Amino acid sequence: MSTDNSRRTPTRAREVRLTKPLEGALTLDHFEVVETPVPDPADGEVLVRTDHLSLAAAYADLMRPGCPLPVPPFLPGERLGGAALGTVVRSASAELAAGDLVQSMSGWSEYSSGPADRYVKLAPDLFPSPVYFLSQGPTAYYGMADIARVGAGDVVYVSGAAGGVGSLAGQIARCRGAARVIGSAGSKEKAAYLVDELGYDAAFDYHDGPVVDRLRDLAPDGIDVFFDNVGGEQFEAAVQVAAPHARFALCGALAGQIGDASAGHPRLDLMRAITRHLEIRPFACYHLPEQISAWYEHFARWYHEGRFVFPHTVVEGGLPRAPEAMLALLDGRYRGNVSVRVGD
Repeated sequence: MSTDNSRRTPTRAREVRLTKPLEGALTLDHFEVVETPVPDPADGEVLVRTDHLSLAAAYADLMRPGCPLPVPPFLPGERLGGAALGTVVRSASAELAAGDLVQSMSGWSEYSSGPADRYVKLAPDLFPSPVYFLSQGPTAYYGMADIARVGAGDVVYVSGAAGGVGSLAGQIARCRGAARVIGSAGSKEKAAYLVDELGYDAAFDYHDGPVVDRLRDLAPDGIDVFFDNVGGEQFEAAVQVAAPHARFALCGALAGQIGDASAGHPRLDLMRAITRHLEIRPFACYHLPEQISAWYEHFARWYHEGRFVFPHTVVEGGLPRAPEAMLALLDGRYRGNVSVRVGD
């Protein structure tokens, strides 16, 4: 079976490559935009036009030598990877047809091609916009539901709560019955946004005095769940304010990624952890299909029930804007999930 939409397909297209390993701060010099031929799909393959490209802070880690994340690293001279949303424009496979909406890990390119089984067909009418599929929800849901096991009555604290994962994690906790959800972010404006738009019960700017004091004020009986995207002082404070048998889901270490490197190595008060019977579970994963499906199932239901919002930023301007947008994301200039509009 072959379907063809080649009349609108160019012969050459752009992709973004990593120029050198990341050591220190990320700059525009780490990226180059190059033109490459648009390939014809072989038997069993498809050609896909990229419509949106997802950005995440973890991509910076994947640019570093010796990255410990359990996913393929980004290598100098090669196209940058990552989640992408696109439309099949040419198919030599019975599995997909021209016009199908698909998601893949094809990365920073205007077009991609490969075996059809590398592209997941999506339901275009499930959400108000296809870009809703490009969320960090699988990570947030897996961490809250499976790692932290948040449930009815829990007092929950989320660090980095205005980011792509945190902006979803707090809402997931609320939908699963948490009694109180507290967030921290990098500005008073973002803290207000968490309460006013995302339904957090309380939020604070972590620059505004010792974090441990803010947590003691907001959770006088302690926190039952800590979803950590930051590390540093916020992790240390959560240990001090933890209720007995609190569950910690350690998702990220932004304090060490974009700030003082030592903040990526917070101190653990062992005696406090022992006497409080703390359960501390770091996690990192290349999400399995069942984890992604579980997220979509709950996200769609909660969204259509009016219990969930999708905070996201779409950066316009095409693929060449992606490097600049990546720097802005690491600088904390966006809220929620971030994607770049690549095609029409």
